[in-house]
Amino acid sequence: MPEQGPASGGYTPTGRSTPTRNRERAEYDRAAVHAILDDDYLCHMGYVRDGAPVVLPTLYVRVDEHLYLHGSTGSRPLREAGGEGLPVCVTVTRVDGLVLARSAFHHSVNYRSVVAHGLARRVTDQDELTAALDALVDNVVPGRAADSRPADAKELAATAVLRLDLDEVSAKVRQGGPNDEPEDQSLPYWTGVLPVSRVYGTPEPAEDLAPGTPLPGYLSGR
Repeated sequence: MPEQGPASGGYTPTGRSTPTRNRERAEYDRAAVHAILDDDYLCHMGYVRDGAPVVLPTLYVRVDEHLYLHGSTGSRPLREAGGEGLPVCVTVTRVDGLVLARSAFHHSVNYRSVVAHGLARRVTDQDELTAALDALVDNVVPGRAADSRPADAKELAATAVLRLDLDEVSAKVRQGGPNDEPEDQSLPYWTGVLPVSRVYGTPEPAEDLAPGTPLPGYLSGR
C-alpha cells in the first residue's frame, strides 16, 4: 500500500506500525481507523513495568485524534504517566467471523483491528477530564452520561484518564472466506464462514429500582 500522510487523509506508516506478516491487510486511512475504533469500547493497553511487559484491559473512547483511556488514580500506569508520559501500545480488535477451512492449517478469523503506539499522558485539566469521562460513558451506552448523576469531587479525585494522541497508528483487516489448497477442495468437509456479532440481551433491572421507573429509550432498542 502506498504511504499516506495527513494531507491525504491517512496516517504515515512507521517501522512499528507496519506489520511483518500479511502487509496487504494493513490500512492507514483515518476514516477506516476511526470506524474500527468507534465500533468498540474495550481496548488492551500494553506497557513495560520493571523490565517486563504488562497488558491491561480498559475502557476507551476516541475523540477526534485522541484516545481517552479509563483508569484509577491508584493504578501504577496512571502514576507513571505524569511528566513525559508513559510509552504504551493500545490495541482494539473486533471479531467478525470464524473462517472454517477444509484443513486445520487454513482456519482463520475475520477481524478488524487497530494498533496505536505513543506516549499516554494523564489528563489533568478538569474540563477535559469531565468531558472525557462523559464520552467514555456514552461510548459504552450512548445517552447514558446525561441520564446519570455526574461524578462528585471525591469520585473525580479517585478517577484518572489517560490521553493517547493518534499519531503512530495502523489498522489491519481480514475479510472473506477460506484459502484452501487446490488439492484440498475435493475433501468432504464443510467450509465457509461462521459470522460473529455482538448481541445485547434484555435489560435486567436492579433489585432496588423504584417501581414504575421506565426503561430508557436508549436501552429499549439495544
